[in-house]
Amino acid sequence: MPLSTILFGILLSSAYGAGFHLFRGGSLRRMVLFLVLAWVGFWVGDTLGWLLGWNFGAVGLLNLGMATLGAALFLLAGDFVSRIKLREENPRRK
Repeated sequence: MPLSTILFGILLSSAYGAGFHLFRGGSLRRMVLFLVLAWVGFWVGDTLGWLLGWNFGAVGLLNLGMATLGAALFLLAGDFVSRIKLREENPRRK
């Protein structure tokens, strides 16, 4: 894969992560989480799309449709998991 394709993918997935952070809000730590989730999901979606032969929205060697879907799924799942709060143990139950 050419460097220009990789850079375009990084730029686009970073925009997905930053946009999701603007939409959902949160701290700097959550922004970093969203960026990492978008990067990983983008490249997993791209790779999975090529491996399965699901080729929609291809731009050169980048399977943009599947990459976008992968980033969206990772971002939604990561946001859901990051908002789960652990219950505090009741001190009276000991």
